[in-house]
Amino acid sequence: MEDNKAGKVRSFLIAAYYPIVSILASFVIAGIIMQVLGFSPYEAFKGLISGSLGNKRAWGETLNKAVPIALTGLSYAIAKRCGVINLGAEGQVYAGALCAVLVGTEIDFLPAPLHILLTLIVAFIGGALYGAIPAILKNRFGASELITTIMFNYIALYFVHFMIAGPIKDYSSTSNFAQSKAMLVTARLPRILPGTRLHAGLFVAVAALLFFQFILFHTTRGYEMRVIGLNQNAGEYAGINVHKNRILSMFIAGGFAGLGGACELMGVQLRIMENAFNGLGFDGIAVALLGGNTTGGIAASSILFGALSSGANKMQMKSGVPTATVYILQGLVILFVIGKRLFDIRRMKRTAMGGAVK
Repeated sequence: MEDNKAGKVRSFLIAAYYPIVSILASFVIAGIIMQVLGFSPYEAFKGLISGSLGNKRAWGETLNKAVPIALTGLSYAIAKRCGVINLGAEGQVYAGALCAVLVGTEIDFLPAPLHILLTLIVAFIGGALYGAIPAILKNRFGASELITTIMFNYIALYFVHFMIAGPIKDYSSTSNFAQSKAMLVTARLPRILPGTRLHAGLFVAVAALLFFQFILFHTTRGYEMRVIGLNQNAGEYAGINVHKNRILSMFIAGGFAGLGGACELMGVQLRIMENAFNGLGFDGIAVALLGGNTTGGIAASSILFGALSSGANKMQMKSGVPTATVYILQGLVILFVIGKRLFDIRRMKRTAMGGAVK
């Protein structure tokens, strides 16, 4: 029993080692870049930490930013666990947000708890159905999900732009901007920490993380998904229905992303505007990669990315460093993570070649 616990602890430390080193190395390199450009890394990082973790309000903003990123991270992770590369979380976010705004602005006879629940359910279904389409195309025609999911991002984005510029535009507003009507009060997520903007979307993200863990590691369907993700041929040989599991994984993936869009809409944005959700899907991919597609890893990585995003403005005010530096940090982290995996692949190939020679 003790050996088993020690083994789990050792596995956890090994899994956490490289992401931590990647983050630290990214901060060091970003600091060097700031120094070369004439800025003070100390003041910049001090402002970043102060703006994201320095007080209760900062923590509220960080967690608010982390909520949709965690959900889009789960969107990528659950599909990847089944061997599908979902690059379409961005479009699925917009699909979910569009469904949420239709329910949240047009249904005005429900009390708040039911209205919020219905809005979240419809957003999940909207994102899920949109996410399942690339899986169906892959099953039926062999279409690469790498291409179809990216294409569907643009379809969703421009369809939503069309909708907020015409059919669902807020014509009662004095502004001439393309935007939807504001969510009704009964469809808005309540704030859960006094003195901050932290909203109940945090509970949605936690529930999604627990669901992800449960379905993958405590159900037969989750076991089948993981087998397919590790070796599709082995899954087929074992009698697992690859096509069915592929569609299910993308259905759930799209649903997670749809919830991400709904939480951002219902808790922060309150209406859909042009480019309101841009970047959430791709931030989710980065979070999933950094977190190793695991529940704890995604939770921790999303808080990190939320902190970087919420602290960027304070960093600029304190040191003059442009907020875009945050994207350099994020990019460096991703490069380190991907770099390690490239070395792992090369090592596996060498091992396989050595075994073949023998």
